[in-house]
Amino acid sequence: MVLRRKKSSRDPPLFLTALKTTAIVAILIYSSSLTPVEGVIGMSWGRQTTHRLIPSMVVDLLLQNGIRHVKLFSPSDNVLKAFAGGEIVITLIFPNEGLVNLVYPDMAAYWVDTKIRSYLDQKINIKTMYIGSEPFTPDKKGDSNLNANQALRNVQDALKANGHIDVAATTAHFTDMLAPNIQKPSEADFHPNWKDEMVEFVGLLNRTNAPFVMDMFPMYFVSQRGWDIEFAFMDNMSNFTIVDDANGFVYTNVFEFVYDSFLTAIAKAGSPNLELKVGQIGWPTDGFPGATTANAERFYRGFLPYVAGTKGTPLRPGISIDVFIYSLADENLNSPTPGFQRHWGVYRADGEPKFNIDFTGRGHTDVFPTTAKGVVMMPKRWCVFNGDTSNLTKVKYEVEDACKVGDCTTLLPGGSCDNLDYNTNVSYVFNEYYQAMAQSTNVNGTTCDFQGLGKVVMEDPSVGSCRFPLEILSAETADTNGVTRQQVDERFRGVFRLLHLMLIILVLELI
Repeated sequence: MVLRRKKSSRDPPLFLTALKTTAIVAILIYSSSLTPVEGVIGMSWGRQTTHRLIPSMVVDLLLQNGIRHVKLFSPSDNVLKAFAGGEIVITLIFPNEGLVNLVYPDMAAYWVDTKIRSYLDQKINIKTMYIGSEPFTPDKKGDSNLNANQALRNVQDALKANGHIDVAATTAHFTDMLAPNIQKPSEADFHPNWKDEMVEFVGLLNRTNAPFVMDMFPMYFVSQRGWDIEFAFMDNMSNFTIVDDANGFVYTNVFEFVYDSFLTAIAKAGSPNLELKVGQIGWPTDGFPGATTANAERFYRGFLPYVAGTKGTPLRPGISIDVFIYSLADENLNSPTPGFQRHWGVYRADGEPKFNIDFTGRGHTDVFPTTAKGVVMMPKRWCVFNGDTSNLTKVKYEVEDACKVGDCTTLLPGGSCDNLDYNTNVSYVFNEYYQAMAQSTNVNGTTCDFQGLGKVVMEDPSVGSCRFPLEILSAETADTNGVTRQQVDERFRGVFRLLHLMLIILVLELI
Protein backbone atom coordinates (compact mmCIF):
# COMPACT_ATOMS: atom_id res chain seq x y z
CA MET A 1 0.00 0.00 0.00
CA VAL A 2 1.25 3.47 -0.84
CA LEU A 3 -0.01 6.47 1.07
CA ARG A 4 -0.02 9.78 -0.71
CA ARG A 5 -1.45 13.06 0.41
CA LYS A 6 -4.21 14.44 -1.76
CA LYS A 7 -3.27 17.46 -3.82
CA SER A 8 -4.16 20.70 -2.09
CA SER A 9 -6.63 22.95 -3.84
CA ARG A 10 -4.34 25.85 -3.14
CA ASP A 11 -0.55 25.89 -3.39
CA PRO A 12 1.31 26.92 -0.20
CA PRO A 13 2.90 30.35 -0.08
CA LEU A 14 6.26 30.52 -1.78
CA PHE A 15 8.09 31.43 1.41
CA LEU A 16 6.81 28.23 3.09
CA THR A 17 7.91 26.14 0.15
CA ALA A 18 11.31 27.79 0.28
CA LEU A 19 11.55 27.17 4.03
CA LYS A 20 10.80 23.45 3.61
CA THR A 21 13.30 23.15 0.78
CA THR A 22 15.98 24.94 2.80
CA ALA A 23 15.40 22.64 5.78
CA ILE A 24 15.71 19.50 3.66
CA VAL A 25 18.81 20.75 1.86
CA ALA A 26 20.43 21.67 5.19
CA ILE A 27 19.80 18.19 6.57
CA LEU A 28 21.25 16.54 3.48
CA ILE A 29 24.33 18.80 3.50
CA TYR A 30 24.86 17.99 7.18
CA SER A 31 24.61 14.27 6.46
CA SER A 32 27.19 14.38 3.66
CA SER A 33 29.69 16.05 5.99
CA LEU A 34 29.58 13.29 8.59
CA THR A 35 32.26 10.63 8.86
CA PRO A 36 30.50 7.28 9.30
CA VAL A 37 31.27 5.48 12.56
CA GLU A 38 29.67 2.47 14.16
CA GLY A 39 26.52 3.36 16.09
CA VAL A 40 26.33 2.85 19.84
CA ILE A 41 23.88 0.23 21.11
CA GLY A 42 23.16 0.81 24.78
CA MET A 43 20.70 -0.61 27.28
CA SER A 44 18.03 1.07 29.41
CA TRP A 45 17.70 -0.24 32.95
CA GLY A 46 14.72 0.54 35.17
CA ARG A 47 13.92 -0.91 38.58
CA GLN A 48 10.14 -0.73 38.88
CA THR A 49 9.92 -4.31 40.13
CA THR A 50 8.79 -6.00 43.31
CA HIS A 51 12.10 -7.90 43.51
CA ARG A 52 15.25 -6.28 42.15
CA LEU A 53 18.44 -7.70 40.72
CA ILE A 54 21.50 -6.57 42.68
CA PRO A 55 23.25 -3.62 40.92
CA SER A 56 26.65 -5.34 40.86
CA MET A 57 24.99 -8.37 39.29
CA VAL A 58 23.55 -6.17 36.54
CA VAL A 59 26.94 -4.54 35.89
CA ASP A 60 28.45 -8.01 35.40
CA LEU A 61 25.55 -8.98 33.13
CA LEU A 62 26.08 -5.93 30.92
CA LEU A 63 29.82 -6.52 30.67
CA GLN A 64 29.39 -10.21 29.89
CA ASN A 65 27.11 -9.27 27.01
CA GLY A 66 29.51 -6.64 25.68
CA ILE A 67 27.21 -3.73 26.53
CA ARG A 68 29.25 -0.63 27.37
CA HIS A 69 26.51 2.03 27.54
CA VAL A 70 23.60 2.10 29.98
CA LYS A 71 20.77 4.52 30.68
CA LEU A 72 19.58 4.53 34.30
CA PHE A 73 15.96 5.26 35.14
CA SER A 74 16.69 4.86 38.87
CA PRO A 75 20.11 6.43 39.45
CA SER A 76 20.18 5.91 43.22
CA ASP A 77 23.42 5.99 45.16
CA ASN A 78 23.93 2.23 45.41
CA VAL A 79 23.21 1.77 41.72
CA LEU A 80 25.66 4.45 40.58
CA LYS A 81 28.44 3.20 42.88
CA ALA A 82 28.14 -0.26 41.32
CA PHE A 83 29.38 1.33 38.07
CA ALA A 84 32.54 2.78 39.62
CA GLY A 85 35.58 2.13 37.48
CA GLY A 86 34.30 3.63 34.27
CA GLU A 87 34.02 0.53 32.09
CA ILE A 88 30.40 1.39 31.29
CA VAL A 89 29.36 4.81 30.02
CA ILE A 90 26.33 6.13 31.90
CA THR A 91 23.36 8.20 30.85
CA LEU A 92 21.28 9.12 33.87
CA ILE A 93 17.79 10.54 34.13
CA PHE A 94 16.76 13.27 36.52
CA PRO A 95 13.03 12.59 37.12
CA ASN A 96 10.34 15.04 36.15
CA GLU A 97 9.18 15.32 39.74
CA GLY A 98 12.46 17.00 40.69
CA LEU A 99 12.53 19.58 37.90
CA VAL A 100 10.89 22.20 40.09
CA ASN A 101 14.04 22.22 42.23
CA LEU A 102 16.32 22.90 39.27
CA VAL A 103 14.56 26.03 38.04
CA TYR A 104 16.65 27.96 40.56
CA PRO A 105 20.21 28.44 39.25
CA ASP A 106 21.75 28.10 42.74
CA MET A 107 19.97 24.78 43.31
CA ALA A 108 21.09 23.44 39.94
CA ALA A 109 24.65 24.54 40.63
CA TYR A 110 24.59 22.94 44.09
CA TRP A 111 23.24 19.67 42.66
CA VAL A 112 25.91 19.49 39.96
CA ASP A 113 28.68 20.44 42.39
CA THR A 114 27.71 18.02 45.19
CA LYS A 115 26.17 15.09 43.32
CA ILE A 116 27.57 14.89 39.81
CA ARG A 117 31.10 15.95 40.75
CA SER A 118 31.12 13.39 43.57
CA TYR A 119 30.20 10.55 41.22
CA LEU A 120 32.69 11.65 38.59
CA ASP A 121 35.41 11.75 41.26
CA GLN A 122 34.59 8.10 42.01
CA LYS A 123 35.28 7.29 38.34
CA ILE A 124 31.62 6.75 37.59
CA ASN A 125 31.60 7.48 33.89
CA ILE A 126 28.62 9.82 33.49
CA LYS A 127 28.57 11.30 30.00
CA THR A 128 24.96 12.35 29.45
CA MET A 129 22.11 13.55 31.65
CA TYR A 130 18.45 13.71 30.74
CA ILE A 131 16.99 16.61 32.69
CA GLY A 132 13.50 15.20 32.79
CA SER A 133 12.15 12.47 30.54
CA GLU A 134 9.23 13.07 28.19
CA PRO A 135 8.17 15.99 30.41
CA PHE A 136 5.49 17.38 28.10
CA THR A 137 2.08 15.84 27.43
CA PRO A 138 0.26 16.67 24.17
CA ASP A 139 -2.86 18.17 25.77
CA LYS A 140 -0.73 20.46 27.96
CA LYS A 141 -2.82 19.74 31.03
CA GLY A 142 -1.25 20.95 34.24
CA ASP A 143 1.91 23.02 34.47
CA SER A 144 4.14 20.80 36.62
CA ASN A 145 6.72 20.34 33.85
CA LEU A 146 6.46 23.68 32.10
CA ASN A 147 9.78 24.53 33.76
CA ALA A 148 11.66 21.70 32.02
CA ASN A 149 13.56 24.02 29.67
CA GLN A 150 14.61 26.36 32.46
CA ALA A 151 15.85 23.42 34.49
CA LEU A 152 17.86 22.19 31.50
CA ARG A 153 19.35 25.67 30.93
CA ASN A 154 20.45 25.90 34.57
CA VAL A 155 22.07 22.47 34.54
CA GLN A 156 23.89 23.26 31.30
CA ASP A 157 25.24 26.45 32.86
CA ALA A 158 26.25 24.60 36.04
CA LEU A 159 28.09 21.91 34.10
CA LYS A 160 30.03 24.55 32.19
CA ALA A 161 30.84 26.49 35.36
CA ASN A 162 32.16 23.31 37.00
CA GLY A 163 34.31 22.44 34.01
CA HIS A 164 32.32 19.35 33.02
CA ILE A 165 32.43 20.20 29.35
CA ASP A 166 32.37 16.53 28.33
CA VAL A 167 29.03 15.87 30.07
CA ALA A 168 26.02 16.62 27.89
CA ALA A 169 22.63 17.68 29.24
CA THR A 170 19.49 17.15 27.21
CA THR A 171 15.92 15.85 27.54
CA ALA A 172 14.18 12.94 25.82
CA HIS A 173 10.87 13.51 24.01
CA PHE A 174 8.30 10.97 22.91
CA THR A 175 6.71 10.77 19.45
CA ASP A 176 3.64 12.58 20.80
CA MET A 177 5.64 15.81 20.59
CA LEU A 178 5.28 15.63 16.82
CA ALA A 179 2.23 17.25 15.27
CA PRO A 180 -0.61 14.70 15.12
CA ASN A 181 -1.74 12.92 11.96
CA ILE A 182 1.49 13.35 10.01
CA GLN A 183 1.15 11.51 6.71
CA LYS A 184 4.73 11.98 5.53
CA PRO A 185 7.97 13.23 7.11
CA SER A 186 8.18 16.41 5.05
CA GLU A 187 4.95 17.59 6.72
CA ALA A 188 6.32 17.07 10.21
CA ASP A 189 6.54 19.76 12.83
CA PHE A 190 6.36 19.89 16.59
CA HIS A 191 2.99 19.61 18.29
CA PRO A 192 1.20 22.97 18.08
CA ASN A 193 0.51 22.95 21.83
CA TRP A 194 4.25 22.80 22.51
CA LYS A 195 5.76 24.48 19.47
CA ASP A 196 7.21 27.45 21.37
CA GLU A 197 8.70 25.28 24.10
CA MET A 198 10.19 22.83 21.61
CA VAL A 199 11.77 25.63 19.57
CA GLU A 200 13.27 26.97 22.79
CA PHE A 201 14.47 23.47 23.69
CA VAL A 202 16.17 23.02 20.32
CA GLY A 203 17.93 26.34 20.86
CA LEU A 204 19.25 25.15 24.23
CA LEU A 205 20.72 22.07 22.60
CA ASN A 206 22.25 24.10 19.83
CA ARG A 207 24.15 26.35 22.21
CA THR A 208 25.90 23.37 23.88
CA ASN A 209 25.99 21.00 20.91
CA ALA A 210 23.95 18.47 22.90
CA PRO A 211 21.95 15.82 21.01
CA PHE A 212 18.20 15.80 20.51
CA VAL A 213 16.83 12.55 21.96
CA MET A 214 13.66 10.91 20.70
CA ASP A 215 11.80 7.99 22.26
CA MET A 216 9.65 5.71 20.12
CA PHE A 217 7.99 2.32 20.15
CA PRO A 218 7.44 0.99 16.60
CA MET A 219 4.64 -1.45 17.44
CA TYR A 220 2.72 1.19 19.39
CA PHE A 221 3.17 3.92 16.76
CA VAL A 222 1.94 1.65 13.97
CA SER A 223 -1.02 0.27 15.94
CA GLN A 224 -2.15 3.76 16.94
CA ARG A 225 -2.45 4.69 13.27
CA GLY A 226 -4.00 1.48 12.03
CA TRP A 227 -1.04 0.75 9.74
CA ASP A 228 0.11 -2.72 8.77
CA ILE A 229 2.12 -4.24 11.64
CA GLU A 230 4.80 -5.23 9.10
CA PHE A 231 5.68 -1.55 8.76
CA ALA A 232 7.07 -1.74 12.31
CA PHE A 233 9.80 -4.18 11.23
CA MET A 234 12.93 -3.29 9.30
CA ASP A 235 12.38 -6.35 7.07
CA ASN A 236 8.86 -5.26 6.17
CA MET A 237 7.31 -8.23 4.33
CA SER A 238 4.20 -6.40 3.17
CA ASN A 239 3.52 -4.00 0.33
CA PHE A 240 2.80 -1.18 2.79
CA THR A 241 5.12 1.76 2.15
CA ILE A 242 4.81 5.52 2.43
CA VAL A 243 5.98 7.76 -0.39
CA ASP A 244 6.84 11.34 0.47
CA ASP A 245 5.93 13.09 -2.75
CA ALA A 246 7.64 16.30 -1.59
CA ASN A 247 11.04 14.71 -2.21
CA GLY A 248 10.37 11.26 -3.65
CA PHE A 249 11.65 9.39 -0.61
CA VAL A 250 10.11 5.96 -0.02
CA TYR A 251 9.66 4.75 3.55
CA THR A 252 9.47 1.00 4.09
CA ASN A 253 9.56 1.04 7.89
CA VAL A 254 8.22 3.20 10.68
CA PHE A 255 11.60 3.92 12.28
CA GLU A 256 12.89 5.85 9.27
CA PHE A 257 9.52 7.56 9.00
CA VAL A 258 9.63 8.81 12.60
CA TYR A 259 13.36 9.60 12.60
CA ASP A 260 13.04 11.78 9.50
CA SER A 261 9.89 13.38 10.91
CA PHE A 262 11.87 14.52 13.93
CA LEU A 263 14.70 15.73 11.68
CA THR A 264 12.22 17.83 9.73
CA ALA A 265 10.68 19.31 12.87
CA ILE A 266 14.12 20.12 14.32
CA ALA A 267 15.16 21.78 11.05
CA LYS A 268 11.99 23.87 11.00
CA ALA A 269 12.86 24.93 14.56
CA GLY A 270 16.08 26.42 13.17
CA SER A 271 18.72 23.79 13.98
CA PRO A 272 19.07 21.34 11.08
CA ASN A 273 22.54 20.21 12.17
CA LEU A 274 21.63 18.76 15.56
CA GLU A 275 22.51 15.13 16.17
CA LEU A 276 19.43 12.96 16.69
CA LYS A 277 19.74 9.98 19.05
CA VAL A 278 17.23 7.37 20.16
CA GLY A 279 16.67 7.35 23.91
CA GLN A 280 14.54 4.24 23.97
CA ILE A 281 13.17 1.80 21.46
CA GLY A 282 12.12 -1.80 21.80
CA TRP A 283 9.52 -4.49 21.31
CA PRO A 284 7.41 -5.91 24.17
CA THR A 285 6.88 -9.64 24.59
CA ASP A 286 3.50 -9.97 26.32
CA GLY A 287 0.21 -8.29 27.22
CA PHE A 288 -0.85 -7.14 23.74
CA PRO A 289 -1.54 -8.59 20.28
CA GLY A 290 1.78 -8.87 18.45
CA ALA A 291 3.79 -8.55 21.67
CA THR A 292 5.66 -11.87 21.48
CA THR A 293 9.22 -13.09 21.93
CA ALA A 294 9.30 -14.16 18.28
CA ASN A 295 8.39 -10.67 17.08
CA ALA A 296 10.86 -9.06 19.51
CA GLU A 297 13.66 -11.27 18.25
CA ARG A 298 12.75 -10.47 14.65
CA PHE A 299 12.61 -6.73 15.34
CA TYR A 300 16.05 -6.57 16.96
CA ARG A 301 17.52 -8.90 14.33
CA GLY A 302 16.71 -6.29 11.69
CA PHE A 303 17.01 -3.10 13.70
CA LEU A 304 20.34 -3.42 15.54
CA PRO A 305 22.47 -4.09 12.43
CA TYR A 306 20.68 -1.21 10.74
CA VAL A 307 21.56 1.38 13.41
CA ALA A 308 25.06 -0.01 13.96
CA GLY A 309 25.80 0.30 10.26
CA THR A 310 26.05 3.44 8.19
CA LYS A 311 22.96 3.26 6.02
CA GLY A 312 21.25 6.19 7.69
CA THR A 313 17.80 7.38 6.65
CA PRO A 314 16.50 9.02 3.47
CA LEU A 315 17.06 12.48 4.99
CA ARG A 316 20.42 11.59 6.57
CA PRO A 317 22.03 8.86 4.49
CA GLY A 318 25.39 7.41 5.38
CA ILE A 319 25.23 7.86 9.16
CA SER A 320 25.05 5.49 12.12
CA ILE A 321 22.54 6.10 14.89
CA ASP A 322 23.06 5.76 18.64
CA VAL A 323 20.22 3.98 20.44
CA PHE A 324 19.23 2.63 23.83
CA ILE A 325 17.31 -0.63 23.85
CA TYR A 326 14.23 -0.53 26.03
CA SER A 327 14.78 -2.40 28.21
CA LEU A 328 17.04 -4.76 30.14
CA ALA A 329 14.39 -6.63 32.15
CA ASP A 330 10.64 -6.72 32.71
CA GLU A 331 9.25 -4.36 35.35
CA ASN A 332 6.07 -5.57 37.02
CA LEU A 333 5.45 -2.24 38.75
CA ASN A 334 5.35 -0.24 35.54
CA SER A 335 2.00 1.14 34.44
CA PRO A 336 -0.40 -1.79 33.82
CA THR A 337 -1.97 -0.27 30.72
CA PRO A 338 -1.37 -0.75 27.93
CA GLY A 339 -0.65 -4.32 29.01
CA PHE A 340 2.72 -4.48 27.26
CA GLN A 341 4.22 -1.77 29.48
CA ARG A 342 5.45 -4.38 31.96
CA HIS A 343 7.04 -6.65 29.36
CA TRP A 344 9.69 -4.66 27.50
CA GLY A 345 12.63 -6.63 28.86
CA VAL A 346 15.14 -8.59 26.83
CA TYR A 347 15.35 -10.47 30.13
CA ARG A 348 12.69 -11.68 32.50
CA ALA A 349 12.79 -10.05 35.92
CA ASP A 350 14.78 -13.02 37.23
CA GLY A 351 17.69 -12.43 34.84
CA GLU A 352 16.73 -15.14 32.33
CA PRO A 353 17.01 -14.05 28.67
CA LYS A 354 13.92 -14.47 26.50
CA PHE A 355 15.30 -14.73 22.96
CA ASN A 356 18.34 -14.55 20.71
CA ILE A 357 19.77 -11.08 20.25
CA ASP A 358 23.16 -9.87 19.05
CA PHE A 359 24.01 -6.72 20.99
CA THR A 360 26.99 -6.00 18.74
CA GLY A 361 24.70 -5.20 15.83
CA ARG A 362 26.53 -7.59 13.54
CA GLY A 363 23.38 -9.58 12.83
CA HIS A 364 24.30 -12.97 14.25
CA THR A 365 21.10 -14.98 14.66
CA ASP A 366 22.33 -17.63 17.10
CA VAL A 367 23.52 -15.42 19.97
CA PHE A 368 21.69 -16.08 23.22
CA PRO A 369 22.43 -13.48 25.92
CA THR A 370 24.29 -14.44 29.08
CA THR A 371 22.05 -15.41 31.98
CA ALA A 372 22.41 -13.31 35.15
CA LYS A 373 24.85 -14.97 37.55
CA GLY A 374 24.16 -15.41 41.26
CA VAL A 375 20.37 -15.13 41.15
CA VAL A 376 18.68 -17.14 43.89
CA MET A 377 15.12 -18.25 43.25
CA MET A 378 12.51 -18.58 45.95
CA PRO A 379 11.42 -22.09 46.94
CA LYS A 380 9.43 -23.95 44.30
CA ARG A 381 6.04 -23.06 45.68
CA TRP A 382 3.08 -21.69 43.77
CA CYS A 383 -0.32 -20.49 44.91
CA VAL A 384 -3.39 -21.73 43.03
CA PHE A 385 -7.19 -21.60 43.30
CA ASN A 386 -8.67 -24.55 45.16
CA GLY A 387 -11.66 -24.70 42.82
CA ASP A 388 -14.32 -23.58 45.33
CA THR A 389 -16.91 -21.77 43.18
CA SER A 390 -19.70 -21.77 45.74
CA ASN A 391 -19.36 -18.01 46.19
CA LEU A 392 -18.31 -16.35 42.95
CA THR A 393 -18.72 -12.91 44.48
CA LYS A 394 -15.99 -13.75 46.97
CA VAL A 395 -13.75 -15.09 44.18
CA LYS A 396 -14.29 -11.90 42.20
CA TYR A 397 -13.37 -9.77 45.20
CA GLU A 398 -10.19 -11.73 45.86
CA VAL A 399 -9.14 -11.53 42.20
CA GLU A 400 -9.71 -7.78 42.21
CA ASP A 401 -7.66 -7.39 45.37
CA ALA A 402 -4.82 -9.60 44.11
CA CYS A 403 -4.52 -7.71 40.81
CA LYS A 404 -3.80 -4.51 42.72
CA VAL A 405 -0.45 -6.03 43.67
CA GLY A 406 0.24 -8.85 41.22
CA ASP A 407 0.81 -8.43 37.50
CA CYS A 408 -2.31 -9.53 35.59
CA THR A 409 -1.37 -8.07 32.21
CA THR A 410 -0.51 -11.43 30.64
CA LEU A 411 -4.23 -12.31 30.91
CA LEU A 412 -5.21 -9.49 28.55
CA PRO A 413 -6.17 -10.20 24.91
CA GLY A 414 -3.01 -11.07 23.01
CA GLY A 415 -1.17 -11.99 26.20
CA SER A 416 0.54 -15.32 26.79
CA CYS A 417 -2.16 -16.35 29.30
CA ASP A 418 -5.28 -15.06 27.53
CA ASN A 419 -6.71 -18.53 26.83
CA LEU A 420 -6.97 -19.99 30.34
CA ASP A 421 -10.11 -21.53 31.76
CA TYR A 422 -11.84 -19.98 34.77
CA ASN A 423 -10.03 -21.90 37.50
CA THR A 424 -6.59 -21.53 35.93
CA ASN A 425 -7.21 -17.84 35.36
CA VAL A 426 -7.95 -17.32 39.05
CA SER A 427 -4.92 -19.46 39.95
CA TYR A 428 -2.66 -17.25 37.86
CA VAL A 429 -3.89 -14.12 39.64
CA PHE A 430 -3.46 -15.70 43.07
CA ASN A 431 0.09 -16.80 42.26
CA GLU A 432 1.06 -13.36 40.99
CA TYR A 433 0.06 -11.87 44.32
CA TYR A 434 1.74 -14.66 46.29
CA GLN A 435 5.06 -14.23 44.46
CA ALA A 436 4.92 -10.41 44.64
CA MET A 437 4.53 -10.79 48.41
CA ALA A 438 7.62 -13.04 48.49
CA GLN A 439 5.57 -16.11 49.41
CA SER A 440 5.31 -14.57 52.83
CA THR A 441 2.91 -14.78 55.74
CA ASN A 442 1.10 -11.88 57.36
CA VAL A 443 -1.13 -11.30 60.38
CA ASN A 444 -3.92 -13.16 58.63
CA GLY A 445 -1.76 -16.14 57.77
CA THR A 446 -0.19 -17.05 54.43
CA THR A 447 -0.48 -14.67 51.48
CA CYS A 448 -1.99 -17.64 49.61
CA ASP A 449 -5.10 -17.78 51.81
CA PHE A 450 -7.58 -15.58 49.87
CA GLN A 451 -10.34 -16.25 52.41
CA GLY A 452 -9.85 -19.97 52.09
CA LEU A 453 -9.79 -20.01 48.28
CA GLY A 454 -6.05 -20.54 47.78
CA LYS A 455 -3.65 -23.39 48.32
CA VAL A 456 0.10 -23.83 47.96
CA VAL A 457 1.38 -26.48 45.53
CA MET A 458 4.89 -27.76 44.85
CA GLU A 459 4.35 -28.67 41.19
CA ASP A 460 4.65 -25.96 38.55
CA PRO A 461 1.10 -25.14 37.37
CA SER A 462 2.23 -23.45 34.12
CA VAL A 463 0.05 -24.28 31.13
CA GLY A 464 1.31 -24.17 27.52
CA SER A 465 2.69 -20.72 26.78
CA CYS A 466 1.38 -19.39 30.10
CA ARG A 467 4.26 -19.33 32.56
CA PHE A 468 3.40 -19.15 36.27
CA PRO A 469 6.32 -17.10 37.59
CA LEU A 470 8.52 -17.87 40.54
CA GLU A 471 10.10 -14.83 42.18
CA ILE A 472 13.74 -14.23 43.01
CA LEU A 473 15.12 -13.52 46.44
CA SER A 474 15.70 -9.78 46.64
CA ALA A 475 18.94 -9.12 48.46
CA GLU A 476 18.77 -5.34 48.65
CA THR A 477 16.49 -2.36 48.93
CA ALA A 478 16.96 0.56 46.58
CA ASP A 479 18.80 3.49 48.12
CA THR A 480 16.94 6.74 47.53
CA ASN A 481 19.90 8.99 48.28
CA GLY A 482 21.18 9.22 44.74
CA VAL A 483 20.68 11.78 42.02
CA THR A 484 17.34 12.59 43.66
CA ARG A 485 15.57 11.37 46.75
CA GLN A 486 12.28 11.10 44.90
CA GLN A 487 11.35 7.63 43.73
CA VAL A 488 8.20 8.30 41.75
CA ASP A 489 8.70 6.94 38.24
CA GLU A 490 8.32 9.72 35.69
CA ARG A 491 6.92 7.25 33.20
CA PHE A 492 3.70 6.87 35.21
CA ARG A 493 2.61 10.48 34.59
CA GLY A 494 0.24 10.42 37.56
CA VAL A 495 -2.33 8.00 36.15
CA PHE A 496 -1.20 4.71 37.68
CA ARG A 497 -4.17 4.22 40.00
CA LEU A 498 -6.82 4.94 37.37
CA LEU A 499 -5.18 2.67 34.80
CA HIS A 500 -4.78 -0.11 37.33
CA LEU A 501 -8.50 0.04 38.14
CA MET A 502 -9.33 -0.23 34.44
CA LEU A 503 -7.09 -3.31 34.14
CA ILE A 504 -8.76 -5.01 37.11
CA ILE A 505 -12.18 -4.46 35.57
CA LEU A 506 -11.04 -6.00 32.30
CA VAL A 507 -9.54 -9.05 34.01
CA LEU A 508 -12.75 -9.59 35.94
CA GLU A 509 -14.71 -9.52 32.70
CA LEU A 510 -12.36 -12.11 31.19
CA ILE A 511 -12.99 -14.61 33.99
